[in-house]
Amino acid sequence: MSEDPEIQKIMQKKLAEMLNQKNQPKIEPGIIDLNGSNFDQIISAENPTLVDFWAEWCGPCKSMHPVFESLSKKYPNIKFARVNVDQNQNISIRYGVQSIPTFIMFRSGKVVDKMMGAVGAPGIHMICKKHSD
Repeated sequence: MSEDPEIQKIMQKKLAEMLNQKNQPKIEPGIIDLNGSNFDQIISAENPTLVDFWAEWCGPCKSMHPVFESLSKKYPNIKFARVNVDQNQNISIRYGVQSIPTFIMFRSGKVVDKMMGAVGAPGIHMICKKHSD
């Protein structure tokens, strides 16, 4: 380690920045993994958020992942997010998710649309077009 006080200051500043970034939820292009700690914050945005309720053991859910991911790049004004129903049963219960995959579109924290089943690219396109501004 350097004894130079200027280098020490720079290192401390960088460390503080890195620690601060770690605590920020990642809201960037791509799919956001939701859980009890970030769910309400993410879905309460004014822009629409499409949430995929899925499970590791669900075949139709797995077949929808690549479709969901590729379409997330085509609709930049819609946030795409996922909820693992096994790890977040309270969220699933709260929104009445009884079969998976289920896709729920939120806007300002409210449910504005819902689709169930492996709806494929046409289904995701339809719900996104309907709610993209």
